[in-house]
Amino acid sequence: MNANDAPANARAADGYFLRAENITKVYSDGTVALREATLEIHPREIVGLLGENGAGKTTLTKILSGLLPPTSGRVTSPKGVVRFASPREALDFGIGMVHQHFALVGTFTATENVALSHERPFARIRLDQARERLEGLMKESGLHVPLDVPVEKLAVGEQQRVEILKVLSRGVRLLILDEPTSVLTPLEVDELFLLLRRLRDAGTSIILITHKLKEVQSVTDRIVVLRRGELVGDVKTSTATTERLAQLMVGRAVEGESTAVELSAEQLPRAGARSKTGSSGESILHVADLVAKGSTGDVAVDGLSFDVHAGEIFGIAGVEGNGQSELVECLTGLRRAVSGIATIKGTDILGKDPREIYRLGVAHIPEDRWRLGLVLPFTLAENAILGVHRWKEFRGPLSFMRWGRINRHVRELMDRFEIQATGPNAPAKSLSGGNQQKLIVGRELAKNPAIVVASQPTRGLDIGAAKYIRDLLVEMRNNGRAILLVSADLDEVLALADRLAIMYEGRFMTECAPTDLNRQQIGMLMGGVERKEVV
Repeated sequence: MNANDAPANARAADGYFLRAENITKVYSDGTVALREATLEIHPREIVGLLGENGAGKTTLTKILSGLLPPTSGRVTSPKGVVRFASPREALDFGIGMVHQHFALVGTFTATENVALSHERPFARIRLDQARERLEGLMKESGLHVPLDVPVEKLAVGEQQRVEILKVLSRGVRLLILDEPTSVLTPLEVDELFLLLRRLRDAGTSIILITHKLKEVQSVTDRIVVLRRGELVGDVKTSTATTERLAQLMVGRAVEGESTAVELSAEQLPRAGARSKTGSSGESILHVADLVAKGSTGDVAVDGLSFDVHAGEIFGIAGVEGNGQSELVECLTGLRRAVSGIATIKGTDILGKDPREIYRLGVAHIPEDRWRLGLVLPFTLAENAILGVHRWKEFRGPLSFMRWGRINRHVRELMDRFEIQATGPNAPAKSLSGGNQQKLIVGRELAKNPAIVVASQPTRGLDIGAAKYIRDLLVEMRNNGRAILLVSADLDEVLALADRLAIMYEGRFMTECAPTDLNRQQIGMLMGGVERKEVV
């Protein structure tokens, strides 16, 4: 760490709220997740926590929030050493964390989940009290969710909002947010940041884990960078540059790396020019008047019609919960449509088994890699052949699996897609999020598909992993593949898409070239304003 990266936490503050001192964490398999990391959190500050997947961010915040004990080191407060045996004890102390893996009871409504989080033996909060508190928080924060629908029937983005509201309802003094903006519109992001600033000004400490440098530079007071378990940067936001932060994260200056962090149509390094609308090639995916219902029984996809051509990326932007998930599920055989047409190269796919659809040349990168993409207890080898395990090259006499060939296939995937793992027999749960996503992408692209249906392909990934996935999609596009990209990351869609559709309540508000609209206009369309009213 040079002088410019010296700790910034000596600024004027009312003492400190929490201090992690020389924290080391070694997991049972020998993985060293943290190496003597020291971090001090003050009242009235927002700290941005940056680092590539596997850098130790999640481990550090899990220790602070009572989910994990440190191997060595300690956590202190002005009153002395603190030890949390559980997240509930951390919550009682005033520390709450919103994780990427949501801690919700699926069959309960948002109101019931909030009420459950407040329960104590012999002291229960009434549902009407929880509802009243939730309605007040939604009005204050701008985060709105259905209160009377089981959360398992809500979209991923809506479930995340329930988690944020649940933690805020506890009146925490240290709020830890893991990628909280990935499913919000630009206007909702602004509202959330206003809320975070109000919480900070009222004395709350906030740790914001994000991979978007534009976000940490716009809302934080201090930025802490972890690399391979070590704290390598602790700088004032006012003095931090995008290039310097990217270099701290990856350990070297990489050409194009900083521009890849903050995507824009002009900045993102592309393997080729954008395709011309309507002239990319033959129609690979044809959808007409598609109607589908969501898990609540309401119409989620409301008469959509579009085509995706060979050699183009067709991007769908919008806030999650507006029918994107149901659309993707219909096209990949995971949900039955009510009516309409969907074909791959002229062959009807609606109602077909996912394996039949895959055989027609469809690759699917699902939005939830832990629920739909991988079987976490399975090894890399087992996960790498999901959906293709019946290929002749993987089966021998009497249908016995040819593990030698499978392991060679896995090692080829590891080399080609830069998957960091100990080998084919490593369990998928031992991989970082970025490497898990690379495994899914590698498995799907190895099928040599005609079309790739990519839903939230870079959610939760660090700079390097996200850039790698995006570059692969561009490469597939340039090699003549059709790409259907569904993403809540507006910057990502604007940067990658040749054609763009804005989805709201199951309909396309518009379909255009990404350069036809500015961000404010797109934000209005994502919020339901009709195209003719957008100026």
